[in-house]
Amino acid sequence: MTIVTSEEIAQFRSKLSNYPEAMKALNAIEDCEGDLEDAAISLAIQAGQQPQRENAEWLDALARKCRAVICQQEFREDLLKGSYSSVFRYLLETPMLPKILITPVLMYVASQGVENFCEPLNSQF
Repeated sequence: MTIVTSEEIAQFRSKLSNYPEAMKALNAIEDCEGDLEDAAISLAIQAGQQPQRENAEWLDALARKCRAVICQQEFREDLLKGSYSSVFRYLLETPMLPKILITPVLMYVASQGVENFCEPLNSQF
């Protein structure tokens, strides 16, 4: 279970305030008391997805699906600086995952640590 704090939610809210999808996702995360997995499953169901409720690693699998994009050097550098809008914008424009799930995925990556999350790709670059 990955729990984010109200401060982390507020930080994402301020950095992604121009994106209604992000605001809706952040409201759901707040409603789930910061539990990213619960919020992501709820949002996925609203988006017509059928996540595996019993699979506690569902959000991790979703994030790994986006790893090649998120860990591109330009996005990685932005994420390390706490800037999420460039990768958010890119993911909005791709059919990689439902738009409403971008925010929980990015929050999950941030909670894991960008370098730690991208480590499996480091040997490939």
